[in-house]
Amino acid sequence: MTNAYIIDAVRSPRGRGKMGKGSLNNIHPQELLAQTLNALAARTSFNTADVDDVVMGCVSQASEQGGDIARMAVLAADWPLEVTGVSLNRYCGSGLQAVNFAAMGVLSGMQQLVVAGGVESMSRVPMGTDGAGLDGKNIHLRNKHFQVPQGISADLIATMEGFTRAEVDAFALRSQQRAAEAQQAGHFAKSLFAVHDSDTGEVALAADEYLRTETTLESLSALDGAFVTWGAKEVGPNGETLDQMALKKYPQVAAIHHVHTAGNSSGIVDGAAAVLVASEDYVKAHSLKPRARIVAMATAGAEPVIMLTAPTPAAQKALAQRKMSANDIDLWEINEAFAVVPMQTMRNLDVDPDKVNVNGGAIALGHPLGATGAIILGTALDELERRGLTTALITLCIGGGQAVATIIERV
Repeated sequence: MTNAYIIDAVRSPRGRGKMGKGSLNNIHPQELLAQTLNALAARTSFNTADVDDVVMGCVSQASEQGGDIARMAVLAADWPLEVTGVSLNRYCGSGLQAVNFAAMGVLSGMQQLVVAGGVESMSRVPMGTDGAGLDGKNIHLRNKHFQVPQGISADLIATMEGFTRAEVDAFALRSQQRAAEAQQAGHFAKSLFAVHDSDTGEVALAADEYLRTETTLESLSALDGAFVTWGAKEVGPNGETLDQMALKKYPQVAAIHHVHTAGNSSGIVDGAAAVLVASEDYVKAHSLKPRARIVAMATAGAEPVIMLTAPTPAAQKALAQRKMSANDIDLWEINEAFAVVPMQTMRNLDVDPDKVNVNGGAIALGHPLGATGAIILGTALDELERRGLTTALITLCIGGGQAVATIIERV
């Protein structure tokens, strides 16, 4: 079996994902992804005509992000017409899944050079634009698995696991502090490229702008629970609320404690990322210098009401492929969709918090749904190199009760 090498990884800055409030709001998502592709090509000496496929994650595949955004971005980037593109949706894990599919193509011997990653313009194509929801409004599926909004699932996990509001707020503060320190020290600079306005050519955004460096425990504790009102919404045939529908699956829980707020949940942002994956033969033939290799990949499913618990089994499956334990991993990136997700995963796997999200996470930096997996893979690789370490595990929880995990090894 050949190796699947990561040659390079780039990402855009993450801009605030509400129209009129973010620096990337005026950039069409096809153009944002096209700039990402060209930033990757500009940094690495590869012939774009050699690319076998461009695989891109995107969650809200509607409106400006519909119509196979990967192929449209290839055209917008002025890459050769012969280069193909495909978009995929594994919800929040889409960007990492795209990288894994690229690696699978290379490892199979069917492909030699693949670009993978993701894009999400949450300002221009807000969540829910596709109109489907998690269950596609399928009443038969809804009767089998009544899936609730992810924030309620996160609060259900916190309730069942005994994580308090003070604990999730403390985790959120640490994310903000780590991200601010990393940005100040330039730890994100290696992967970042500046996004330019498509019309004027001027720099639109050169650094992540979602961070809230003024955050304190006091300001976090003053925020209202974000999902209290949602939880009280009547949706059941007999007037049951969303909370009550969730608790039908978990009758041992008396009530859901709504501990997640806008301050300890992931931020809504725009962003894109791209990773260049190559075979061993291509690397040798073109004298490329790999930065890392992809050594394990896994997905895992979980009960779809509680939904967000699968990073633990996904990580365990990836570790088992390499006969590794959690202690063998030098750095972890566990997506901060909600504070409780990495907190529960760390507890389950007995992971040292000092190895996890060392430069902050989506609570501080934002979560551009289809791109995040590829973004945090690049973040992990940069940090492995900066610290002189070897292995990183990247994992994300996913809507519908799933997770994806990838282990990379620095070359």
